[in-house]
Amino acid sequence: MAQHIQRPTVIEAAGNKPKLIEEFVGRVNSATSAVSVARMRSPAGWVEPGQRPEFDEYTLVLAGCLRVETRGATYEVSANQAIIVEAGEWVRYSSPHPGGAEYVAICRPGFAPTTVHRDPS
Repeated sequence: MAQHIQRPTVIEAAGNKPKLIEEFVGRVNSATSAVSVARMRSPAGWVEPGQRPEFDEYTLVLAGCLRVETRGATYEVSANQAIIVEAGEWVRYSSPHPGGAEYVAICRPGFAPTTVHRDPS
């Protein structure tokens, strides 16, 4: 059965500065656990703790530049580019450049706070 999502739910974000997370599909907004789809808007200078999530994350940058650090490399993912980070891989996201970043994150299975496994503060 089709489910029309009329508006997202704003989710609280981790990190040193306020970041807007709008969940369109996921555990909170649509009671969907198989996948989550969220639009993110992070300000310049935002950084979140490293994490080792239990989900694959597919990220499409719409505007600005998102820095994605793994144990093996650091990527500068610009508008109209994407990155895939597999479940179990250590990763840290940030938007250090002027203008921040706007991007869409798709997590499979869907994002849950208990499956992120953030580094201790």
